[in-house]
Amino acid sequence: MEFPIRSPREQVSGIFVFGRILDKIRLQACEGKLPDGYHLGVISGKRTFDDRVCRFLGVEFADLSTRTLAGGSDEEILAWCFETGDRPDDEQIVIWNGFMSKRDNDSIARTRSAGNFSSFSESVAKRATSSGIPALKNI
Repeated sequence: MEFPIRSPREQVSGIFVFGRILDKIRLQACEGKLPDGYHLGVISGKRTFDDRVCRFLGVEFADLSTRTLAGGSDEEILAWCFETGDRPDDEQIVIWNGFMSKRDNDSIARTRSAGNFSSFSESVAKRATSSGIPALKNI
């Protein structure tokens, strides 16, 4: 399987993580599953990237999923979020992006400090291989 989910740092109209969630929604609808280690939507009792993005934009995840699957570009779907929910200003977006980029780094650091970095490395190696990237050593 090609690796179709973009980095959380790839921006849609300046906003981190949003495009990644759209990728996961589309992939789940198309293939019926996501790559190992990925989940979609809100998990009760946990703050997921999906949950955080929806809360930031003031939309429900189910509504975002429905709108995404109705079609349109990432920018059109984001415009719908702004119309339906909240439109953050430039300062809020800067703060959001800083927070989300730190969350991404923190999750890697927690994995590493918990002694589970080898399973993280295995996951990265598996994704690289499935994407056609040559074998990586010492990840």
